Amino acid sequence: MSWIRNYQGFLFDFDGLLVDTERVHFAAYKELCRRYGCEINWDFQKFCYEAHRKAMGIWDALAREFPAIFENEMQRRALYDEKKRIYVELLKETRLELMEGVPSLLKCLAEKGIQRAVVTNSPREHIEIIKEALPLLKTIPLWITREDYSHPKPSPEGYLIAMAKLAKTADRIIGFEDTLKGVKALLAAGVESILICPAQSEHVKECLELGAKHFESLSIDLLLT
Repeated sequence: MSWIRNYQGFLFDFDGLLVDTERVHFAAYKELCRRYGCEINWDFQKFCYEAHRKAMGIWDALAREFPAIFENEMQRRALYDEKKRIYVELLKETRLELMEGVPSLLKCLAEKGIQRAVVTNSPREHIEIIKEALPLLKTIPLWITREDYSHPKPSPEGYLIAMAKLAKTADRIIGFEDTLKGVKALLAAGVESILICPAQSEHVKECLELGAKHFESLSIDLLLT
């Protein structure tokens, strides 16, 4: 585990990085549109491309696709709230899974007492539901959720808050994200950044050009190569 000892702090995104929740989000968006007489004819890769580019990227894409149900900002806010309710319903009936490599990595970090935190755009309500379903997540001591900061990723605000709580200035910190907007947030916070996603992801090239590294999973064996 010499690679892990090079860092005194680990920062993690959540959805799609630690837990396989992106497909649940996709199902919630599809159900939302179905309720308003629309059908999302995207595959999962298309959903990830739109959702991972920027803050509110998925809503901009839906507004282009279905302008009739995004008439104004008030309507969009109502739809956003309804989507969150649908997502909670789906979370409670879905068998959730940790992503590849996550169990071993979290156990290792806990055993070694390495400082670690999650910074997520998800609200605390969603996080608590998932933590109850996957108790290993409770080994992570610090959680920065959407209620804790004003500006979502790609703003670095959430990560800067975590860093202030997590580590001293001299500590070497590394961050893990599965989206372009997340990598931009880490880099803007001055954090060594690793993108975790399939090699065919649309954003791999751009993230590499920005200075991030890329791996396909959080498998310790893979990260040590």
